[in-house]
Order: sequence, then C-alpha cells, then structure tokens
Amino acid sequence: MNLTAPIFQDADKAREHLEKTRWPHGPVCPHCGVIDQATGLKGTHHRHGLYQCNACREQFTVTVGTVFERSKVPLHKWLLATYLMSSSKKGVSANQLHRTLGVTYKTAWFMCHRIREAMIDNGAPMGGDGNIVEADETYVGGKETTSTCPSASWARSAALASKSSLPWSNAADAPASSTLPMSPARPLLRSCAPRFDARPRS
Repeated sequence: MNLTAPIFQDADKAREHLEKTRWPHGPVCPHCGVIDQATGLKGTHHRHGLYQCNACREQFTVTVGTVFERSKVPLHKWLLATYLMSSSKKGVSANQLHRTLGVTYKTAWFMCHRIREAMIDNGAPMGGDGNIVEADETYVGGKETTSTCPSASWARSAALASKSSLPWSNAADAPASSTLPMSPARPLLRSCAPRFDARPRS
C-alpha cells in the first residue's frame, strides 16, 4: 500500500475506509448489535461519521469498540501508525512515529501501546477460522547451533588446568602477558576467539 494513499492523508477518507472494512453489510450498532438499521446524522452540530441506531436510539461511530475510540488524534494518523507498525520487519519505535506523524512523543507512545494491545494473541486462529494466511520470509523452528571449534571443550579444560598451576594467586601479582609461558591451549584458544572466551573463569 502506498503511504501517499488518501486514507493516510485525509481523516474523512480514513473513516470511509474503516467503515467499509468493519461494516461490509452496513453499520452495526455496538450497543444492541442491529445491522444496517442506523441513520447517519448530518449537519454542523454533529461530528463526521456519527450514526444513530433506529432500534435502541443510541449514537455511535465506526471507532467505538476499537483502539481508535475516544482519541483526539486524526483517524488517518491512526491508520498510518497501524500500517507502519504491522508492516515493518523490525518494528517501529515511538520516537520514529513521533517524527513521521508529526505528533508529540507522548502521543506517539500512547498510540504504540494501544496498537500493540490490539495485536495481543487472543487464542483465535491467525487470519480467522478456515482462512488462508500468507507470510513472507518466515522461519519456523531451526537447528541448534554448535561451536565450530572441534576442541573448544578441551581448550577450556586446558586453560583451567594451566591457571591452577600458576605461581600467583590473583591478577595483580601476574607478570606481563609477554613473559607468560606458552600453554598448549593458547594457540587453540586464539583460533577459536570469535566463539570462545579464552579468559579462565573461577
């Protein structure tokens, strides 16, 4: 999806998109559950997207019951934040949303927490029961990694043994490293340095 799409730039377009997504068969009253039995309230005294249920006479908008409810942040910024957080491979920080959306850091932090709360697994199948889920670059499981150095365990044992035979008891009494005798484990430890901590441990 293009980030310059109207639903990310205009609050009314974002509301219309959300209504089509949540209510494919007409407005659904969140109070009594009646479908397509609501009247849109027009005029200057009513906010955009306000409906009144003909059954229970309660008023509602498409954001009722969502993470966008009771928020003064424009709806198109909510949709853009949701898109960025759900499509980014490494996630999006509140500081990045603060710069991208042009909101304060406190508002961006609040939006991140609400969106992450909506992403919590509720135990239902991903995508819905019986639906197909498409995933790109997904790794399931994996092989247990082992050390590439074949004698790493022997090298550790040799290092500990050489430490126990040293004439000093602490590091302050130890001579310079250039005067240390070459231990049979040191060349091996040096070759395994990227994956093995050559420092003897107590």
